[in-house]
Amino acid sequence: MENNTFSPLAARLRPVILDEFYGQTHLLGKDKPLRRAIEHGQLHSMIFWGPPGTGKTTLARLLARQTNAEFMTLSAVLDGVKEIRKAIESAKNIRLTENRPSILFVDEVHRFNKAQQDAFLPFVEDGTVTFIGATTENPSFELIGALLSRVRVYVLKRLTVEDILQILHRGTDFLKFNILNDLLILLAQYADGDARTALNLLEILHDLNEPVTEALISEVCAHGLRCFDKQGEIFYDQISALHKSVRGSSPDAALYWLCRMLDGGCDPLYIARRIARMASEDIGNADPRALQWAINAWDVQERLGSPEGELALAQAVVYMSCAAKSNAVYTAFGKAMAHVRQTGTLEVPLHLRNAPTKLMKQLGYGKQYQYPHDAPDAYIPNENYFPEDLEKQEYYHPVPRGLEIKIMEKLAELKNRDKLDYKNKQ
Repeated sequence: MENNTFSPLAARLRPVILDEFYGQTHLLGKDKPLRRAIEHGQLHSMIFWGPPGTGKTTLARLLARQTNAEFMTLSAVLDGVKEIRKAIESAKNIRLTENRPSILFVDEVHRFNKAQQDAFLPFVEDGTVTFIGATTENPSFELIGALLSRVRVYVLKRLTVEDILQILHRGTDFLKFNILNDLLILLAQYADGDARTALNLLEILHDLNEPVTEALISEVCAHGLRCFDKQGEIFYDQISALHKSVRGSSPDAALYWLCRMLDGGCDPLYIARRIARMASEDIGNADPRALQWAINAWDVQERLGSPEGELALAQAVVYMSCAAKSNAVYTAFGKAMAHVRQTGTLEVPLHLRNAPTKLMKQLGYGKQYQYPHDAPDAYIPNENYFPEDLEKQEYYHPVPRGLEIKIMEKLAELKNRDKLDYKNKQ
């Protein structure tokens, strides 16, 4: 525990031994790899990937303390290649003069560009520094492959209410600050898995020097602290969860993820666009009304704004969750697009071309075209609408659900008519 009166409480309570660290038992439990590495002083380069306030910096400091390593920090927000080189030179001098290893801790490492990440490689490779990066973003997308191949990735999980509660108890003991346990639980829930936030809130309550009540906690936390990083990992995880809940016909789960995103500050119009996508991708012609529901909800959100429009989004999400599901159009579109790219620019058959001029008619445009509305049931058996150099294709295969049952029956009937017509012409 660091004791600096002018530092925030979260800094003063930063654990200096493993027993003071709460959470991440999947990494720090008995005989877990990271715990063994820290206890035995086994240095290796690594990435800590997890939400804010889960202990990434603290773990790096614990490892440095345990191995008597020099702890150097860089911030990808503030520092560049110049600062990287300076840190490397410092590490070389410490190795030479003190025979001690150095840990180079890089916060927000995902913000470094490729050139900056490349700058670490030779020094990680030759052991000049033990590299520890901290990131809230998926390293697979944000870090270069050469750097990833030289480190081990540890995934830190959002802290539970129980974890946060233990941390808050340490804080109240340190501050000699008495709060009812039920109110501490409420504070832990507001912290939303972030230990730093929890301690910051506790310090604010302490400094207010007022009796702590539920109303006071609600006022201090009035702006909400939900985790929803726009364009970040959590953003895409939650929209994925909403989409898959709709696809999985779970209206209650879909509502939960919709509310999580709205509560976290996601733009409702972004959600509206994604709902429209779900209607075509996962419901399609099994229930064409789903797309109309989605467009209507989008329109209501644009016209009325929040919070009125959000109810329309909820209505659309529930309807689509309960609707018959089909990805037949989505699959057919993908097959057709791939086939078009593969076969290139094939000419439009003459009989399918428009002939608005005399010259075009003389060239045979539109000749021999049969108008379906002049035929029984508006269908010309065995007519070819594909390019002449391309065999007839079947991309679309309706599923036996919802309206696509009728579509399937209709297409089967047309195929039978093609067969009968072919036999009659033999």
